[in-house]
Amino acid sequence: MTEAQILLYTAASIAILHTVLGPDHYLVFTAMGKARGWSLSKTLRITTLCGLGHVASSIVIGTAGILLGAKLATLVDIEGARGNLASYALLAFGLVYFAWGIKKAGRGHVHSHVHVHEDVMHDHVHDHHTSHAHVHKEGARSGITPWVMFIVFVLGPCEALIPLLMYPAAQKSNGLVVLVAVVFGVVTLLTMLACVAVTTVGLDRLRLPSTGRYAHAVAGASIAVCGGLITFLGL
Repeated sequence: MTEAQILLYTAASIAILHTVLGPDHYLVFTAMGKARGWSLSKTLRITTLCGLGHVASSIVIGTAGILLGAKLATLVDIEGARGNLASYALLAFGLVYFAWGIKKAGRGHVHSHVHVHEDVMHDHVHDHHTSHAHVHKEGARSGITPWVMFIVFVLGPCEALIPLLMYPAAQKSNGLVVLVAVVFGVVTLLTMLACVAVTTVGLDRLRLPSTGRYAHAVAGASIAVCGGLITFLGL
């Protein structure tokens, strides 16, 4: 194989490992999809949006660094700082969502009323909190959540991409820089989608006990655990 082919295969391999070994790349979407009741297609669309932002941010920084003549160590430091910021953001998002899920579960109890209409009487299950007063707020949160996830993933760096871009840049091979960026980005995104699809379908097949009204709290806890593993263990 030529040197260029070796570099492209390396970029693809590292992209797969970078994604599979980082549970935040897919468990976040699986957890939110299950809690929110998103269809698999919607979950994958949101994964695509966040994945594009995740990869594009590092490509932009790497390209800017190349054009400005920045040293590899400088770009690595920048990506490291972004990584720390993203991990804390993910942890905070998970904890806030967990707290909101617990609060929602606490007010999610139902009760019944007996209604009499002329000579017909029936028992009606009723939930004042979630059925009426909060329905519009719920819809608003549902629309905001994907964008919060998008921001968190834009902050998250693809640390392994920068050295891969710098090598062909040092050889003055601009075409190879573009190819490496495209291969790494496409493979990362496809791997994210595959992992989200597998984990989502796998959970459906396992038929685990329903978390019921605690679904949002469980999703928040899962996201917080991912953020904690990255923040404190460097996964």
